[in-house]
Amino acid sequence: MQNDENKVNIDKLKEQGSKLGELVDYQEGSIVSRTLIDKSSGTITLFAFDKGQGLSEHTAPFDAMVYIFDGEAEVTISGKPVQVKQGEMIIMPANEPHALKAIVRFKMILTMIKS
Repeated sequence: MQNDENKVNIDKLKEQGSKLGELVDYQEGSIVSRTLIDKSSGTITLFAFDKGQGLSEHTAPFDAMVYIFDGEAEVTISGKPVQVKQGEMIIMPANEPHALKAIVRFKMILTMIKS
């Protein structure tokens, strides 16, 4: 049932303008995600990280772009930490180890191109 409801909500995004910040909510002590597009060619996913939450170091076989639209995060790529603030973006290269951590709670959009 949840999947059908989420699909209806995503379908509505095709019909009207939407504010990114209203499409994913913060949850205390958690990371929340919402996939907007999931195709064989790539994905677009929104995330909301509570302060102190993060993703441990990992790699992905594709380039990914992170755009922070609320708050501030520390993004570490190949051992080099970079602070990325609201209104800023960073590219995480394919096959490079990377991690993310919320300096303050933050929301981001992750765009991954699979090619």
